[in-house]
Amino acid sequence: MDVVGVVALALAVLGCIAGMQSRFIRADQRLARVERKLDLIMEHLDLHEENPRMDEVAALVREGKKIQAIKVYRESTGAGLKEAKEAVDRLGQPVTGP
Repeated sequence: MDVVGVVALALAVLGCIAGMQSRFIRADQRLARVERKLDLIMEHLDLHEENPRMDEVAALVREGKKIQAIKVYRESTGAGLKEAKEAVDRLGQPVTGP
């Protein structure tokens, strides 16, 4: 195979990878929209997702073990790092009343 053939093959592979990546991004965006809608529906119906390890997460937050709390949260919910960090941060914030 000559150099032109190798370059053409490499460009074809890169094109396929880029196309697949954009499909994954669109699928992630659609999934995020569905999750937001489901969260709104659950909130409207005053439903709360049961997670038996949330007590463990809350205890870790109270003990100041934020990184471990994020890890347990991710393991128990399947959340990404950013989502887990935001959730643990919310748990650590003092509750303010009206």
